Amino acid sequence: MASSERTPTDVDRIAEQWVDTAVELNPTLGTYIGRAEADSRFGDYSPEGLERSAEAVRRTIAALDAATPVDDVDIVTVTDLRSELALDLEAHEAGLPLRDLNVIASPAQELREVFDLMSTESADDWATISTRLDALPAALDGYVETLRLGIRRGIVPAKRQVREVATQAHKLERTDGFFAEFVGAAPADLPAGLRSNLDARAAQAGAAYGRLAEFLEQELLPAAGERDAVGRDHYALQSRRFLGAVIDLDETYEWGIEELARMVAEQEATAKEIKPGASVAEAIAFLDGDASRKLHGTDALQRWMQETSDRAVAELGATHFDIPAEIRTLECLIAPTQEGGIYYTGPTDDFSRPGRMWWSVPEGVTEFDTWRELTTVYHEGVPGHHLQIGQAVMNRRKLNTWRRQLAGTSGHAEGWALYAERLMEDLGYLDDPADRLGMLDGQRMRAARVVLDIGVHLGKQRPDGEGPWTGEYAFEFLGRNVNMNEGFVRFEVNRYLGWPGQAPSYKVGQRIWEQLRDELRRREGEAFDIREFHRRALDLGGVGLDTLRRALLG
Repeated sequence: MASSERTPTDVDRIAEQWVDTAVELNPTLGTYIGRAEADSRFGDYSPEGLERSAEAVRRTIAALDAATPVDDVDIVTVTDLRSELALDLEAHEAGLPLRDLNVIASPAQELREVFDLMSTESADDWATISTRLDALPAALDGYVETLRLGIRRGIVPAKRQVREVATQAHKLERTDGFFAEFVGAAPADLPAGLRSNLDARAAQAGAAYGRLAEFLEQELLPAAGERDAVGRDHYALQSRRFLGAVIDLDETYEWGIEELARMVAEQEATAKEIKPGASVAEAIAFLDGDASRKLHGTDALQRWMQETSDRAVAELGATHFDIPAEIRTLECLIAPTQEGGIYYTGPTDDFSRPGRMWWSVPEGVTEFDTWRELTTVYHEGVPGHHLQIGQAVMNRRKLNTWRRQLAGTSGHAEGWALYAERLMEDLGYLDDPADRLGMLDGQRMRAARVVLDIGVHLGKQRPDGEGPWTGEYAFEFLGRNVNMNEGFVRFEVNRYLGWPGQAPSYKVGQRIWEQLRDELRRREGEAFDIREFHRRALDLGGVGLDTLRRALLG
């Protein structure tokens, strides 16, 4: 990390101002980074609110264009912040917010998920929660206004996404659903007035999601698109947003096919190490029957996650990375939802809320296989997301708040996390062929997603030569390339179909991280130090991958 304090520049001040503006416009973002002053509010999700946000983006771009960078840190900030804002503006002008509805990362989920990050330790915390619950119906109403404008302009999501989100909304409207359970967990000794407000406002929040479901089914669904594919122009824009880089989509599709074949071959070789002569399916069946590799219940899963994470932090912090005390704490938690998926939330700026790894366990799932999930802990924790994001948050001497807390892309973050999985293999943490098979299972899925995502949205020819991609073929294709149940495959494919460009950013990001490392190794020869490469790269904080390339290679 930087060794001396850096004097803030005009560019830093513009970036800091943008953080303040972004938090004011989108208080859920403030909650994510620990800006408690925003915790009682929601932003304006209506068309008028979106236009105010776009105007703020235009003003910030103008300020950056008028600023003079004074050093390399400023150059990275201007390059990356301006690029991100320009992409946001391009998406706004293309009308993408008018169709912003999908199964995993749209306002329909954001407005609920923010409560997972709110403090619940005191009566004052619960009073803040009550105020935000009271604001939830109006925020959802504004969101519906935006989707209605999309209907009028013919900019709509696909029917598949509308149906799935309506199902999610119906779950949230239940009187025994998330909101009732959430406030029901409040301390029994809260003031009587606060307790009654929480109960009433939780009921109002559930009812608001019921109205959202009604709108989706009765108004948006009839107008929604039949096709899952978004087309090349829309896809290219989303790809740039998720990567912070421009890639050749056609070349990447062909590379994805080759990478998938390579992962399959590596899996097959590893399966034979587990059981001589075994196929991948036979090796998996053998491991699934190994009681020593099973966990029973979410309590056991949570304990195993925490123990595994703590061990990695301690050992890697003593040998391969400089891990400050502030980021040696990573909380491993079972998420309050049952939608499936594992995700990471970063620490607040003052580390009062540590980094957290969340596991959203689907309803009815009670058994877990450690061989499948070991690499996931490394992906989300150390040396993956937690090290990457925590190091950026720590780097106060050098980076402004935007660089430490908000900058970055999925390609940078998820690419690093996949890079970290392979790094753990190199460091000997996956020497057990079973654990390595689990890692390869995930890597194979990520390679398959490159092929699926680009293939279906660009309408490319299927790898089997049997015509162009369709949404229905996507389910069949992923089912052949992951060792997961039907529910997982269904959720994942629905995610890809509704969130174009995001899923490939993992494997494409890993590819770019490895290309940068290999190019620096080629240039520096025997002087190349992998530990120094990691330090330099992570000291930049989150950046787009084109910015990362320029910063490291010149």
